[in-house]
Amino acid sequence: MGELANQLRRELDRYSPGGKLPSSRALVERFRVSPVTVSRALAQLTAEGLVVTRPGAGAFRAQPHAAAGDIGDTSWQEIALSADGAADLVPRSVDASGVLVSLAAPSPGVIEFNGGYLHPSLQPERAMAAALSRAGRRPGAWGRPPMEGLAELREWFARSIGGPGGSVTAAEVLVTAGGQSALTTALRALAPPGAPVLVESPTYPGMLAIARAAGLRPVPVPVDADGVKPALLAGAFRATGARVFVCQPLFQNPTGAVLAPERRGEVLRIAREAGAFVVEDDFARWLVHEDAGPLPRPLAAEDPDGVVVHVCSLTKAASPSFRVGALAARGPVLERLRAIQVVDTFFVPRPLQEAALELVGSPAWHRHLRTISKELKSRRDTVTAALRLDLPELALPHIPPGGYHLWLRLPDGAGGEAALTAAALRAGVAITPGRPYFSAEPPAAHIRLSFAAVAGAGELTEGVRRLRTACDEVLRTA
Repeated sequence: MGELANQLRRELDRYSPGGKLPSSRALVERFRVSPVTVSRALAQLTAEGLVVTRPGAGAFRAQPHAAAGDIGDTSWQEIALSADGAADLVPRSVDASGVLVSLAAPSPGVIEFNGGYLHPSLQPERAMAAALSRAGRRPGAWGRPPMEGLAELREWFARSIGGPGGSVTAAEVLVTAGGQSALTTALRALAPPGAPVLVESPTYPGMLAIARAAGLRPVPVPVDADGVKPALLAGAFRATGARVFVCQPLFQNPTGAVLAPERRGEVLRIAREAGAFVVEDDFARWLVHEDAGPLPRPLAAEDPDGVVVHVCSLTKAASPSFRVGALAARGPVLERLRAIQVVDTFFVPRPLQEAALELVGSPAWHRHLRTISKELKSRRDTVTAALRLDLPELALPHIPPGGYHLWLRLPDGAGGEAALTAAALRAGVAITPGRPYFSAEPPAAHIRLSFAAVAGAGELTEGVRRLRTACDEVLRTA
């Protein structure tokens, strides 16, 4: 579609303003592309204001735009955006750079080791398309849904979180527009601006961005291969008076750690004694690898006292655009979560909720989960073998049995993350520096490599080879 749009854009000068372009059929025959490709190319040019389409008549070159007026002076906004009141000591700027690293698409030809979502070849596109089509034909599908979400979808999430024993009920679940939205709602509900919030160190940059945008002060609590360290967590609660701890007990981002069985109860006990909430970001449960064995239950399934606010989402296992998730909580906090979500977004669009029900209720969903479980293990094994062979100087202390990334420590004196990230991009591979994953000074230089966003095993081994080239450049000049 992009190539056809570019070609048509170059040829527009052949037509006078208002002149008719060739028919869609003629473009299909000339460029030997599908009608869908032609339609999308014309839609792109229409969005750019270069072409206008008239139903039944065809596509025409748009009239030239009027000359732009004088550029205004927006310098006054610097004062308006930073002029806090005397009582408002919370910084108002928002830094999204740590999030954009995994959202920005790399240039053509660059291998995407920094992606945060499944490659299109791993996404259940046919199943999602079929689910969306069936959902659109459901009675009432385009009406207003319940504010909390469709009852059937809440019930499905409740069973997924609490298990067959029913420790989580549908009444304790809110449907959200993905995990990021759910985390935003949770942090706004649980802590006032200026308050400390305990976070794992390292941790997901998107959560740090949410906390800072809400005016919260992230306080790091170190993790190891068994998850957060309970003694340090207890000390952080005592030292800060925090009332919130955000964690990823399963396949933690970026380390891949799984909270050890003997630590699970300790974390809940420490939080309960501190009068604090635990926000459980269970983002990767459906990204388990084939060799992982039985998974631990969510912390929320073992918490009768309302300590845990649970966050989960279908997005990572489906598609970046399939933004349906859930918040689960019990007690008075649930009403506050619901109120904030209603104020912010009203509700998740009903057709998307209906499509989620169609998807997770179909045999295709379970087949898809088995497929990605097998594929993610294969990719993990491929990239770890290539790293051991070509880049033994990069320490890989933990190989996770789930998730989509590896956390590598750079050797001391290696020239730093920024230098390696830049050199890797010159070599044709995009990697993620470790610094955005720390809320304070990092103990060492790291990089994160994603193995989910590339096309397959060939790109994984080629990406490691290109990273070897980058390391040779940086280490040589360090």
